[in-house]
Amino acid sequence: MEQETKTSMKKILTSLALVFLLSACMVPIDAPPDPTPVEVNTVAPTAMLLAPTETETVSATITPLLPATTETPTAIPFVESLEAVVTADLLSCRYGPGAEYLYLYGLKKGANIELIGRTGGNNWVMVKGKNLCWLNAKFVEINGDPQTLKVTYPEEYKLPVSPYYAPPAILSAKRSGNNIKVMWTDVTLRAGDEEDENMFIYIAEIWRCEGGKIIFDPLATNEADITFVDESGCEVPSHGRVFFQEKHGYAGPADIPWPVK
Repeated sequence: MEQETKTSMKKILTSLALVFLLSACMVPIDAPPDPTPVEVNTVAPTAMLLAPTETETVSATITPLLPATTETPTAIPFVESLEAVVTADLLSCRYGPGAEYLYLYGLKKGANIELIGRTGGNNWVMVKGKNLCWLNAKFVEINGDPQTLKVTYPEEYKLPVSPYYAPPAILSAKRSGNNIKVMWTDVTLRAGDEEDENMFIYIAEIWRCEGGKIIFDPLATNEADITFVDESGCEVPSHGRVFFQEKHGYAGPADIPWPVK
């Protein structure tokens, strides 16, 4: 029995050795090439897989702006004169463009007049006639736009000169923020030289800045000083002058040395 077992074991070992030898002697045979060509993906993987960033999304939806166009403002054509009709019952026409100036004559309601000039900072207009005078445009009906009239004050119109008085002299002009105070020498009005009891003896003509525009204010007073507001933001410099007023005319002007902002 023992002899048979040993014989069986020898047969098994011999079979295993033969199998090992046969496996070692086998040479692998190459597989035939695949006849179907491989399709190469030419798209970069990152372009396929990455979601567009926020910057890319915005730039893709913005439409390029067209070049800005600059419009040239249309210049207002000036006219030589405008016709107007007085609408107030009795309208004062004065030597200067404001209610503070000396009275020249009155115009009745319905009077036909011709306007030939204006100021550059208030609504007073100049009336053509033997004696030029000024009135408030809100009391007349004008056939046209008064802004098309030429600015004639103060360059082309002079106040009548007083032969009896010397002009005041400016003593100081001081600024505190937007407030300006101007002081000048006092002039004594002689009895009988007043137009009436309501006449002011000083008129300070002030071209001041307000809301980005130059406003013309003829400020009247009986004191030798005046205070007013002058803001920043105007292209044209503010300026002013002071007259002494009496019934025969005006002494001056004394130019105000404008305080800097």
